[in-house]
Amino acid sequence: MSQAPGQGLYIHIPFCHQRCHFCAFYLEIHHARAAEEFVASLLTELRLYGDTGLLGPAPLDSIYFGGGTPTTLSSQQLATILATSKQMFGLTPNAEVTVEAHPGSVTRDSLAHLREAGFTRISLGAESMDQTELDRVGRPGSPMSTVQMVAASREAGFTDINLDLMYGLPGQTLESWATSLQRTMELTPTHLSCYALTVEDGTHLKAAVQRGLVPPPDEALQNAMEDLAENILSQTGYVRYEISNYCRPGFASRHNRLHWTGGHYLGVGPSAQSYVAGRRFGNVSNLSAYNTTLGSGRLPVSESDQLTPADDSCERLVFGLRLTDGVSLRETGAPSFPALTEKVDDLIADDILERNGELVRLTSRGRRYADSVAVTLLASLAE
Repeated sequence: MSQAPGQGLYIHIPFCHQRCHFCAFYLEIHHARAAEEFVASLLTELRLYGDTGLLGPAPLDSIYFGGGTPTTLSSQQLATILATSKQMFGLTPNAEVTVEAHPGSVTRDSLAHLREAGFTRISLGAESMDQTELDRVGRPGSPMSTVQMVAASREAGFTDINLDLMYGLPGQTLESWATSLQRTMELTPTHLSCYALTVEDGTHLKAAVQRGLVPPPDEALQNAMEDLAENILSQTGYVRYEISNYCRPGFASRHNRLHWTGGHYLGVGPSAQSYVAGRRFGNVSNLSAYNTTLGSGRLPVSESDQLTPADDSCERLVFGLRLTDGVSLRETGAPSFPALTEKVDDLIADDILERNGELVRLTSRGRRYADSVAVTLLASLAE
């Protein structure tokens, strides 16, 4: 598969109104004054990077506002951030500009303002269409709010709408998962992301599992739910193009594809990660330190790693394998590293990977072990 065109910008908004039980991302509880200080720092970071010319002269093909909950900021604040991004880096005429939103954090007026400001795609965190399941994981809002905000997004002019769903939630059954999928289909989104619940260290959910208050996710049940999602969604015209992502034809997320195909992206905001010209680097995961560093005119990078050609090739292979079409070994550069290609051959012999013309991809069985495959391939270079 060829490299995704263009390059992207990821903007991390570190605020939520509350933390869900399963969430391990870096975030802060939203307060107006903290948000104003953060926006000022973020605009400084964007201008500093614009002045360095790190991304070169080519305009951006994708901008993605993630978090956290980006729409805890006002639509005017988001519009200002987008305008500054365009000014610093340029934007292709048909660029994809995504904003994540909790259905309870947007209104008809704010959605209309975002669309007018240049946002082209909205990603709503539905998580489940069952109120009891939402309550069990501390997720605020309701399925009805999701229904209403999908309609409001369309009224505002959004034609590209993603919904996030989670499976393996406490108490969730195959039947309730099927119902969530069917109710979601009735909203006809252009894109769906379906994620298996994982129990992350430091979360409320992890503590509840350790105390025996909540059972851990059932792997066999999650596998059955994954299969059910693929069956239902494929029958209704959605294409599974990546392990966790489905879309109507022509609506694959450019932001996602940029990551999986070795494209360059710059991340700004606390904890944001970047990959540019074979270098991975990340920002400090602390809002106060982020503000202080930018206040002194310095970039808030806390870690940086220039990848070796072998590591870069391996990472491109690992990320490319998330795509259901697979990835070209030649385009990743893997044939230059015998240890890597030998491990690929071993995984093919084990029915974890398969060849499809010039491509190598995960088998249906191999998708169950995608994380283990990544670890195995990365470890092959250290053997």
